[in-house]
Amino acid sequence: MVSVAAVMWLGVAPQARAETLADALVDAYNHSGLLDQNRAVLRAADEDVATAVSALRPVLNWSADITRTFGRTNTSLGTLGIQQTDVNLGISASLLLYDFGRSNFQIDAAKETVLATRDALVSVEQQVLLRAVQAYMNVRRNSQFVSLRENNLRLIRQELRAAKDRFEVGEVTRTDVALAEARLAAARSGLAFAQGDLLQSVEEFRAAVGRKPANLKAPRRAPKLSGNVDAAKSVAVRKHPDMHKAQRDISAAELNMKAANAAKKPTVSLVGKLAAGEEVYGDDFSRTGSVGVQVTGPIYQGGALTATKRKAQAQRDGLRARLHIVRNQVMQDVGNAYARLRAARSGVTSSQQQVRASRVAFRGVREEAKLGARTTLDVLDAEQDLLDAEANLISAEADVFIAAYAVLSAMGELTAKDLKLNVQTYDPAAYYNLVKDAPIEGSKQGKQLDRVLKALGKE
Repeated sequence: MVSVAAVMWLGVAPQARAETLADALVDAYNHSGLLDQNRAVLRAADEDVATAVSALRPVLNWSADITRTFGRTNTSLGTLGIQQTDVNLGISASLLLYDFGRSNFQIDAAKETVLATRDALVSVEQQVLLRAVQAYMNVRRNSQFVSLRENNLRLIRQELRAAKDRFEVGEVTRTDVALAEARLAAARSGLAFAQGDLLQSVEEFRAAVGRKPANLKAPRRAPKLSGNVDAAKSVAVRKHPDMHKAQRDISAAELNMKAANAAKKPTVSLVGKLAAGEEVYGDDFSRTGSVGVQVTGPIYQGGALTATKRKAQAQRDGLRARLHIVRNQVMQDVGNAYARLRAARSGVTSSQQQVRASRVAFRGVREEAKLGARTTLDVLDAEQDLLDAEANLISAEADVFIAAYAVLSAMGELTAKDLKLNVQTYDPAAYYNLVKDAPIEGSKQGKQLDRVLKALGKE
């Protein structure tokens, strides 16, 4: 007998191709909207580098205007009317020569932010893959619970029939039948809840992986782990993307402090202008040009510059404190993950022993009941003990796999590259290399970038 819930979550014939955990992880990586979202965030950070680089490039602007002038002017010779239409065209150019390193500080800060955003993307990748692992194992866990509850329901029906038969011949009382009927109702309720849990886990699988689950195979083995918690914590402090991001954020904040300090100093620029003017209904015209070196600097801006510097310093101090918090959190996560793994492994061992003992006890009580040495309640209690033991074993086995992958995530090693998934991994440097020099439209690099953006838009 196959339950309605099992049919709904399978959605395929029983002979459908078996699906492995690696298959689910590949699909989760390829179809995650969360990864796509954060890749777009990274591309936006890449563009901040291009924006900062543009400050060191020549700036060209054009202007044009048509001006109609009219009025009257009184002179010693009389009143003169003024009516004149002028057309003016102009081009201006400027090039920053020196700003005490402010622009370079801003470029370096933008680069550090890019690296921090890459680390954030790795952290999101770990979250996506761990969620897929949890979804996979929970579907398997809950489908096994459904099968277990169905088998339990069949056994209780048999016990109820046996109790009724024995009641007919006077071996047991009506109470024994009522007990079996009550346990049957409880078994039906338990099956309904198990089916509901399975359907919820299927929906979580769909959200995490991007499709319905197929015939999920039991993973062969959990990831190999050394078991040395202190060594794992050291690895996490060195490799975890959250640690790298926190460090990069501090570097960017320190560079922003230097840029804010340089903003209070003068800037030297090379400026040039070309202009042409023409009177529409007359012979007057003008042609002018100029080139020079311009030095500008702030005198008083209402305290905005010093406030900006203090803000940058406060942000730097806050990020330093955050690094301390992240470090402690990473180490705590590793310790907690290993604790859950040890507990799950112990749970598997004890549950296996409990299942063996409960199965022997149930068979013995059932045989004794046939001889009249045990009551129906004794049989039902023994069966419930066996059901609980089997359920605990199923849950503990699933928890071992989830906890093992959680350890990898806590160490910063739960990525497509670390797991050697059969996917085309996202290259965060590819887009950056196209935009880091701030290409313009129409250039060779700009055309290549346009093709990349069109491809991204079609995904």
